[in-house]
Amino acid sequence: MNPTRTRGIILNKIKQALSKKKNNLQEPNFSSPVFAYKGEEDRTIVFAENFVKTKGEFIFCESESYFHNALQLIIQKRGIKNIHVWEDKLFSHIEKSQVAYNRLDSELVNTEAGITTCEVLIARTGSMFISSATRSGRRLSVFPPIHIVVAYTSQIVEDIDNGILLIKNKYNGNLPSMISLVTGPSRTADIEKTLVLGAHGPKELILFLIDDSTKN
Repeated sequence: MNPTRTRGIILNKIKQALSKKKNNLQEPNFSSPVFAYKGEEDRTIVFAENFVKTKGEFIFCESESYFHNALQLIIQKRGIKNIHVWEDKLFSHIEKSQVAYNRLDSELVNTEAGITTCEVLIARTGSMFISSATRSGRRLSVFPPIHIVVAYTSQIVEDIDNGILLIKNKYNGNLPSMISLVTGPSRTADIEKTLVLGAHGPKELILFLIDDSTKN
């Protein structure tokens, strides 16, 4: 077949395909969100689905009592012995779970897991905001190989913008000196494009999400 004729046939097919699509083209909307999200969807479900996609371990708790039992079971199952907790609001929860924990900063080097709260959860990306304003500071969410987070369904917002706004309101416009957006366990693929978890932080991220939707 004549190369010139073949090229003409190909170009003609391309022109035909483009002409058929012209009627369907729309002006780009640069204000539309990057992540698709249907407002009528339950934010808890959207968050859970996206959180699991990031290789996080998600545990939904119907109540605080359920959380106490679930935490005890997972600690026993994993055989975790050295756990650090620094936040006052978590002490009673951990004690009700009958889980031994350490408050000493000096023994952090030997810790296996750190239990913290978070500022807010982002439904669209399955992420969470951690800040230095809590007693857990900058280290307890980063140093231990296992990061356990305790959060409530009321902390879930639709997107990052809403998350930042919530934090601003919480601290009266004065943002904490460090705000970290955590999306799944720490990871890297710098070496031969092989995904490695725990490269720059915790290898495991476990979230206990407590349902507080029925509380006044």
